[in-house]
Amino acid sequence: MRSRTRIPLLVGLVAALISATLAGCKGESQREPAAPAEAGKAVSSGSPAVKASDVTIGFLVKQPEEPWFQNEWKFADECAKKYGFKLSKMGAENGEKVLANIDALHSQGAQGFIICTPDVKLGPAIMAKAKQYGMKVIAVDDQFVDKGKFMDVHYMGIAARKIGEMMGQAAYDEFKKRNWPVDETGVCVVTFDTLDTARERTDGAVDVITNAGFPKERIFRAAEQKTDVPGAMEATLSLLTQHPEIKRWLAVSMNDEGVLGAVRAMEQRGFNKDTIIGVGIGGTTALAEFDKPEPTGFFATCLINPYRHGFETSEMMFKWITEGIEPPKTTLTEAQVVTRDTCRKVMTEQGLLD
Repeated sequence: MRSRTRIPLLVGLVAALISATLAGCKGESQREPAAPAEAGKAVSSGSPAVKASDVTIGFLVKQPEEPWFQNEWKFADECAKKYGFKLSKMGAENGEKVLANIDALHSQGAQGFIICTPDVKLGPAIMAKAKQYGMKVIAVDDQFVDKGKFMDVHYMGIAARKIGEMMGQAAYDEFKKRNWPVDETGVCVVTFDTLDTARERTDGAVDVITNAGFPKERIFRAAEQKTDVPGAMEATLSLLTQHPEIKRWLAVSMNDEGVLGAVRAMEQRGFNKDTIIGVGIGGTTALAEFDKPEPTGFFATCLINPYRHGFETSEMMFKWITEGIEPPKTTLTEAQVVTRDTCRKVMTEQGLLD
């Protein structure tokens, strides 16, 4: 009798359990699906974040000896100190060094790197290597190119055309202020058209100057082989030989080094601060020129703040690694025109000088 009494009781308990389970499953299936994460927001998985002390971030630059890149590293170091991660700074002067240094970063346990590549066409190879190691990448200053098109890679650079227009406007305004005769004046444009951002800067300057009414036939391009002072100087000397009729020069280029090279070349041919209006882009290289006892033909520069390119890219990478916050695909920075009289003050205000 006891065993017969237990059977209905057990059957009832089993039925109740099955019913509860089915109700629970039904409740789960009827819940609203999770909303997709907003752009720029982290997606929480419930797992603990990566510790800052376990994070290594690489910062590779194409010309580590240049002041601009030294300042990028300086601000990246400040970011590493603030958040407590390890920063590995490396030169990347050519493709072989780039790929070897990515291998080295992998051996260091790096989760990602920021890079100003020596050649934008290395983009596919860089991204393939990064994918192989599961590393995150942010391109800085120069944007990766594949088959003539910009790659879909996270990037921070300058608003190239807008800053080029600013450079051209500053040069043209000073030309008008000095009331130079158009028929005695020429514009020397030191170009490096194989780099998209360089071409956008110089094209922007030329468009502003010509749109203001300056004759197109009095604008002369000098193609440099390297984006440094000697490269620009060599290109400009050749141009000056071809145009001895020009008595006064405006000089623009993709960076301060290009304009400084043009100014040095013009000085060799007898031009001076009264017959040269040079306006560059950058600022850190221009400071030494502005600090000279006497003014030169280097009149002004469009000061770009490397803080954003150094600190902010490092911060973006750190938060991407530790919190899953993906940075914007493209971030463009702007500039401010400074002269001999204002450069040091503005650079101090921006934290570039002590």
